[in-house]
Amino acid sequence: MNKKKMVASVIALSVAFATVSFLPGALGIDRLSAAEINKMVYHPLNPLTPQEIEKASQIIRDSQYGSKDMYFSEIKLEEPDKTKVWAWDANPITKLPREATFTLIKGSKPYEGTVDLDTDKITYWKEVKTGWPLYTEWGQTESIVEADEKAVAALAKRGLTDLSKVRFADGPLGDYGPQLTPPGSRLAISVPRVSVEGMVNNMAHPMDGLSFLVDLNAKKVLKIYETGTPPIPTDLNDYSKVIKTKRTDEIKPLIISQPEGASFSVKGTMVDWQNWKFHFRLDPRVGPIVSTVTYTENGDKRKVMYEGGLGGMMVPYGDPDPAWLYKIFMDAGEYGVGLSVRTLNMGSDVPKNATLFDAALNDTAGKANVIKSAFALFERYADAEWSHNGDARERRELVLRAIATIGNYDYILDWVFLQNGSIKLMAGATGLAQAKAVDTKTMSDPTAAKDTRNGTLVDTNIVAPTHQHIFSYRLDLDVDGETNSVGEILPKAITVSNPEFARSEMIMQEKTYKTEQEAIQKFDPDKIVLVKSESRKNILGNTTGYQVIPFAGGTHPFMEEPLFTKTDYVLKRAEFINNHIWVTPYKKDELYSEGKYTTHNTDTGLGLWTQQNRDIESEDSVVWLTTGTTHVMRAEEFPIMPTEWVTAMIKPWNFFNETPTLDLPIIDPAAQ
Repeated sequence: MNKKKMVASVIALSVAFATVSFLPGALGIDRLSAAEINKMVYHPLNPLTPQEIEKASQIIRDSQYGSKDMYFSEIKLEEPDKTKVWAWDANPITKLPREATFTLIKGSKPYEGTVDLDTDKITYWKEVKTGWPLYTEWGQTESIVEADEKAVAALAKRGLTDLSKVRFADGPLGDYGPQLTPPGSRLAISVPRVSVEGMVNNMAHPMDGLSFLVDLNAKKVLKIYETGTPPIPTDLNDYSKVIKTKRTDEIKPLIISQPEGASFSVKGTMVDWQNWKFHFRLDPRVGPIVSTVTYTENGDKRKVMYEGGLGGMMVPYGDPDPAWLYKIFMDAGEYGVGLSVRTLNMGSDVPKNATLFDAALNDTAGKANVIKSAFALFERYADAEWSHNGDARERRELVLRAIATIGNYDYILDWVFLQNGSIKLMAGATGLAQAKAVDTKTMSDPTAAKDTRNGTLVDTNIVAPTHQHIFSYRLDLDVDGETNSVGEILPKAITVSNPEFARSEMIMQEKTYKTEQEAIQKFDPDKIVLVKSESRKNILGNTTGYQVIPFAGGTHPFMEEPLFTKTDYVLKRAEFINNHIWVTPYKKDELYSEGKYTTHNTDTGLGLWTQQNRDIESEDSVVWLTTGTTHVMRAEEFPIMPTEWVTAMIKPWNFFNETPTLDLPIIDPAAQ
């Protein structure tokens, strides 16, 4: 065997082990048990294996709490104690307890709890009194509406008598105060959609002017909203059909080649690349999570972040029509970003040099649902790392990617690691626009001003309403240790005393935030916000730290303000969208920006926690970054939207003694 073939074989073997350890049986190797695989590649934050998911659900069903009408919202890892995980990372000898946390519905009531997978016992069980778990009741409104005489009559008035040709889009109502959404209720809006022959784009044929308020507990229609009868657009707007043009034929193959294999290594769900080491997993609610992130410098393994991922995600629309009441989408808290992750397409979703990983999440029956190729890991060229006078080095990035299809939108969720110690948090939005049927055909019609009040006319009889894409990242940064402080540097111009030539000078005003309320702020592009170590300085005596940047670039307008008036219920549900930087002391159960249960609930997350105004100086703190875009639709985004990106970033700030990429190799063009 020659050297190149040997390298390829070793790489293939390592990828196989990585995939199998992430999801036992993913490559058909079912002879290895989950316990055997975890023994090979154990990490205390490994996601639940399919066997563990189904074991947990069976323990619950067989317990005193079990019932036939029980169905599951979430079954996922209950994280071990943080200090013990870091201790294991430094000295991986003993295993930590293995537990699963869950939410479920039983007898039209939600419950939460914990299962000890080592002892096969339920250690915690509690009824959820306020709010509702992830919405897993898709399609339940259809039979309720079809059984209601008045609802059927309303459909018939619009010529819809063959209900086999009608489908219903539905979603949880959210919270609109105790009168419309009383505590303990479970309400949804159901909107009919007509099936169009040959339909590929299900967003291109909206039926507006009719919607139903449905009580999922009582199984009845509470109210019928009738606001008009705009025509149903019939143009297929088939975005999937390849249109042949001169450009189509001119595109030549683009080959990405790594003949000696990738520069990273993977053991289970642990990644080692260019001084970086981190663990990753898929969470049903928030999607990709990276954890135990370290950077090794000259043999010194330094802590950067214990855990990072979405804390919340929201896509609120600005159309006040009753059919759009539920379209204040709390994508993480109501629908589950992880539950919406899909299989990646090699060569289009991800480049052909990507390594793919499967994942497993629970379904409502408590069975494991396998998502093939849910994660991708790949290297990419990313311009020059540094360059001067003809001497230059290549910048290379490592990308961990997952894509979630949440209704009409696809969200590309990237963690991008740079060799220089920076990390980019990138969210790309693509997919289909939420569309509204209107009377207007062109902007010269007399109805145009009224129909486009809340959106853009993107096709005949179709308006795409204005909305916002808002992401909240939860970053448990542990810069050179768990004890950190957060503060700011504000560059400022002041008048020079006794000037001879210069009349002003630039100075830096520094400040450390002492409490939660002091840290809450809007993004100021002039300000440098830092998470700083309390125990380490670099060789020059500067305190080591990381800068946090909520908005490091994007292609749509930055979401500077939530586009809702101060009295709107939206702001009461998710206060995190009001500010771009929040800091809280670490608490294991404070995981979600808007709180744990968002449906029919006011804010039980950042808005509530920070009212305590707890101390954050010299503490184990968590930074929350709010970022996003205001999406005013364009004709160029219909029938399908080209990917638009928003980027947040964390960047080393005096973390190193000098430029950390002086050791990058010179690229020999002749060797390519």
